Amino acid sequence: MNFTFLNKMGACPPALIIPLYKNNNLPAALQKVAALCGIDAQLLQQDFKAEPKEMQRILAANRRKPDVKQVFLLGLGNPKSLSDITDAFRSFSFRLKTKLPDTIGIDLLIANIDRKNETVNALAEAAANGLLLGTYDIGLYKTDEKKLHPLNSTNAAVQFYAPAQFAQIITRATQKGAAIAQTQLRMFDLVNGSSSIVTPEKIGEWATESGKENGFKVTVFHKAQIEELGMNALLGVNRGSELPPTFTVMEYLPQQLPANTTLPKIGLIGKGVTFDTGGLNIKLMSMQFMKSDMGGAAAVLGAMELAAKLQLPVHLIGVIPATDNCVDAKSIKPGDVIGSYSGKTIEVDNTDAEGRLILADGICYLNRTYQPDVMIDLATLTGSCFATFGSKVAGLFSNNDALARQIYQQGLKTGELVWQMPIWDIYGKMIQSDIADIKNNHQPPVAGAIAAAKFLEFFTEKHPAWAHLDIAGTAFGDSEYSATKSGTAFGVRLLVAYLENCGK
Repeated sequence: MNFTFLNKMGACPPALIIPLYKNNNLPAALQKVAALCGIDAQLLQQDFKAEPKEMQRILAANRRKPDVKQVFLLGLGNPKSLSDITDAFRSFSFRLKTKLPDTIGIDLLIANIDRKNETVNALAEAAANGLLLGTYDIGLYKTDEKKLHPLNSTNAAVQFYAPAQFAQIITRATQKGAAIAQTQLRMFDLVNGSSSIVTPEKIGEWATESGKENGFKVTVFHKAQIEELGMNALLGVNRGSELPPTFTVMEYLPQQLPANTTLPKIGLIGKGVTFDTGGLNIKLMSMQFMKSDMGGAAAVLGAMELAAKLQLPVHLIGVIPATDNCVDAKSIKPGDVIGSYSGKTIEVDNTDAEGRLILADGICYLNRTYQPDVMIDLATLTGSCFATFGSKVAGLFSNNDALARQIYQQGLKTGELVWQMPIWDIYGKMIQSDIADIKNNHQPPVAGAIAAAKFLEFFTEKHPAWAHLDIAGTAFGDSEYSATKSGTAFGVRLLVAYLENCGK
């Protein structure tokens, strides 16, 4: 899709989108719309209220603009974050795909937008992002011929109309919004993909291909190398699987780095459980959705790709321990004691607490090998977190309040919301083991998300700036874009926003 900027309307595209906020300037804006379309202003003002995702299609009748066949009013309400605007444009693109031509205009001249740089920037970025996300087709493996979304055609174009002073802002913002959307769409495919196809090996291949295309280094360790490294927690989870594990390491540095430049070194760890049966503590509910248990890995893959595409000013390392968690005669059992990369022993209290086991190896490896300034792990880790926050907010756990505040603030801006939970030392008793250095779960099942975070903290080896994001409820959920639960790419925007600002 090609995005262009124009500061006045000449020859217009056949469809024009006018985004409208629910504010005091709405009546005046609707008067301009009425004049453009040759309709009654009072009736339009009574009918359209600019509620979030409200849409109204007008077949234009104004002979002054005969090229414009359709005008679409799109309500933005009173958006609190970038994602509110993005979702309005995504919903528009998705719901009206049968009515759209391949060339559309977005009119910010009539729109009742606040004429400030940051407002225009946010609207342009969100519009580009949302329009592209709305083209997503979840039918990855359907054999029927697919009907191409008009905005996915080779001739697809979006023209922005705005005052001339916003030309550079809109150009940069639409490029960024489109770049992020392209990566998010790829994350949708990974999380929605069948676990028979999105295997641990596939995750390593995906990272390798992205690294070659976007310019970051990738090393994929296979089972023999994982054994040599002593990643016994990852190997323990993998014991019940017919598929070997992988451990993917990615590293990005900006291509053009001035001499003597010191960049913040950020480490990311993503849980890559490609399917989770629960092991011998087999899941009794919703196992069909457990292909999504690599949502943390997808967020890290997306952040790595976008850091390189956008040439963000950071030194970024991402690691992904990947396996599935299956049932077999060789599976680890409740009560087993296994080793770990750190050298510490782990009592397996529950085989369905497998994500924290593989993350333990990933966190310790990243810390010891790269000594990052900051470590952030992301994982679809606990039902406890989902029960607490539902599908709209992720749990945030950190030993560093300044880091937690940074992540929280970027969550507010992007709409990928997080809320900090305690990891006080009084919770450490829950994961004490009588026979090993630590155990991976506790009974009775209370404060489960906190216990999981305390387990992960143990393997940071007192790193001073670590954060854990439990995205169990936010990575895969219900939406208007699919009949059942589907991937959200949660964490990608949040991580990119954090990386853009972490050195400031």
